[in-house]
Amino acid sequence: MSLKLVVVGGGSTYTPELIDGFARLRDSLPIGELVLVDPAAERLELVGGLARRIFAKQGHPGTITTSTDLDASVQGADAVLLQLRVGGQAARDQDETWPLECGCVGQETTGAGGLAKALRTVPVVLDIAERVRRANPDAWIVDFTNPVGIVTRALLTEGHKAVGLCNVAIGFQRKFAGMLGVAPERVQLDHVGLNHLTWERGVRLDGKDVLPDLIAGHGTAIAEDLHLPLSLVRQLGVVPSYYLRYFYQHDAVVEELKVQGSRASQVAAIERELLDMYANPLLDEKPELLGQRGGAFYSEAAVQLVASLLGTQGGAPSEQVVNVLNDGTLPFLPDDAVIEVPALVDATGARPLPVPAVEPLYAGLIAHVTGYEQLALDAALRGGRDRVFQALLAHPLVGQIDLADQLTDRLIAHNREHLAWA
Repeated sequence: MSLKLVVVGGGSTYTPELIDGFARLRDSLPIGELVLVDPAAERLELVGGLARRIFAKQGHPGTITTSTDLDASVQGADAVLLQLRVGGQAARDQDETWPLECGCVGQETTGAGGLAKALRTVPVVLDIAERVRRANPDAWIVDFTNPVGIVTRALLTEGHKAVGLCNVAIGFQRKFAGMLGVAPERVQLDHVGLNHLTWERGVRLDGKDVLPDLIAGHGTAIAEDLHLPLSLVRQLGVVPSYYLRYFYQHDAVVEELKVQGSRASQVAAIERELLDMYANPLLDEKPELLGQRGGAFYSEAAVQLVASLLGTQGGAPSEQVVNVLNDGTLPFLPDDAVIEVPALVDATGARPLPVPAVEPLYAGLIAHVTGYEQLALDAALRGGRDRVFQALLAHPLVGQIDLADQLTDRLIAHNREHLAWA
């Protein structure tokens, strides 16, 4: 078997991490042709050159090509990975800045900034997916583009063969395995929630829940990594994702962000340095600096998911944490909501595994944010100031008339060039 994969957004400085994973795990995912697609031709060539050198150094037999032509590139593709950022780091910088003017968290996937990203991104992703479907209706689409939950819901609502992927769960799996001193494959997570709104309610080592032991023995390190109080982790007896800090300590985070500046400006500086490195024809491995870019273990998660969807490991279903239709899994949510839970994945798609009853502390917030995501998707699909306002009013980090009004005006003003209806 020899596969053709396409990466849309292949000019990202993060792509060499993905390439490194493809090269190291080629027995799981035998790629014959890999196409990196991006409208930024100059940047794409720098990334593509390094990608070819990584494959060559690690003895990967596959070919890597670059293209600015999406329609030609997806012909015959087995899977298409989406990792694009509409508006680039400049738009992200705005997402992380103008909400602070209203006393709200400025973040690229949460709150008002996350809504702005969804409004810019959903129409573009749906256009790409429709072009993939016209060229090759059998291809799987794997979405790593944020906000993953909303984007995946948009794709599935339109009937695309799509699964959403985030690196939070695999990051926890690897971290806990390291603390336990075991191979990651022995660790499975009882992971529940929405994309960037999840809790680890259990950590199973060979089937036995060892989360209480992890919190007892490594609670300080876990809490420090999350930037949350150890007392909270101990009291809850679960491990929230890092993103819960925006909800549990919203006002404190706002004050921090006002002082430290946007993450986008930091990433932009890292990207400039990385591109200089990628231009060096002697560089043939991912540089250490790439670790500061974010997205750790995405390549491993992507390989596992695509390998299962394409049946390259014997066809038996594998358990993976993905973004998938709720379809009754969480009974307090609509069936067409997209949740992030363990699922069985094979060539027929991803089917969520049963989830134990979710405690009110978590279920309430999950339901609240799901309502916002439904309104956010409606605003992304149909536009209009009123729909943007309603989505913001529904968001638990906004929820006030005056705030929603101010944020709506700022969102539209900063994103007008990306919003066809504005």
